[in-house]
Amino acid sequence: MTGEPTRTVARLVDRQPGMTAAELVGHLVPPPQFAHASLENYEPDERYPSQAQAVEAMRTFSGDTVSASRGFFSRKPAAPVAKPGVYLDGGFGVGKTHLLAALWHRTRGRKYFGTFIEYTAIVGALGYREAVAHFRGAALIAIDEFELDDPGDTMVMSRLLGELVASGSRIAATSNTPPHALGEGRFAAIDFLREINALADRFTTVRIDGEDYRKRDIEGHAVSLSDEAFDARIVAEGDGVTVDGFRDVLRHLSTVHPSRYIGLIDGVTAVGVRDVEVLHNQTDALRLVAFVDRLYDAQVRIHATGVPLDQVFSDEMLAGGYRKKYLRATSRMIALTSAAHEHAAR
Repeated sequence: MTGEPTRTVARLVDRQPGMTAAELVGHLVPPPQFAHASLENYEPDERYPSQAQAVEAMRTFSGDTVSASRGFFSRKPAAPVAKPGVYLDGGFGVGKTHLLAALWHRTRGRKYFGTFIEYTAIVGALGYREAVAHFRGAALIAIDEFELDDPGDTMVMSRLLGELVASGSRIAATSNTPPHALGEGRFAAIDFLREINALADRFTTVRIDGEDYRKRDIEGHAVSLSDEAFDARIVAEGDGVTVDGFRDVLRHLSTVHPSRYIGLIDGVTAVGVRDVEVLHNQTDALRLVAFVDRLYDAQVRIHATGVPLDQVFSDEMLAGGYRKKYLRATSRMIALTSAAHEHAAR
């Protein structure tokens, strides 16, 4: 009996990424969507003058001078910022990550760009001393989404940054606001500077006004598929897709250090996840958040069955101290399942 051979679909759980310290650190570059970010293609909202001012502040921090006619630094050309750190303070949707990536692209020499979670994961994987050795002397350490909801990690990062500044590195950061804080999601400078107290006077704060997206509900819903639709999507994706059960993925994530999650999806264009269910274990939930961040950075589509992924975090979790992380992951899972839906419709 002849016929089409059955295609063996790859599984995430079969992947055991082994990455050297150099490879882990080598992944610290801006996500693909910011590969061409520049100060020139940042589009300030005219309703918020601080956005244009932020562009000039980042230009100054990068070492460029600006003529008085450019507006923010009037009367004389801007002198380079003396302080070794700059902190972008503003809400969602104002372009902090774009400006951070633009600064990274403008910086010559050895430089790194990553989220707070990525840096702390690397410190955990390599050990503090080895991490310092890899980063020491870098021209720029860019930290997106500096987390202010984990005191232990914040203390480690503050200590690390202190050593790096002492070695001549410059630091640029954005941060998240602790859940339930006044002005949640914007203007977190006081919180940021308090948490890095030993370094606070080394940072220049650049405030960026704009639309506060945390005042809006997350738009859209994650796409959940029937078993038949799921199978059809997987076939259509071809060889770049993996398929696993939701529980199996969570179990596997517990065996892989978060710094190596990027290795799990190397060469993957889409992931299929069966039988998604509501999470009640916070450790599993935080691992999922870290994994979703890697999927989002790589723009890996998600096909899923079961509970829609925007409902995966329990109400109790969303009311707790990691609410900000869960909302970010929810928004990203909605985007990735929507991208998968749009891809299938072509």
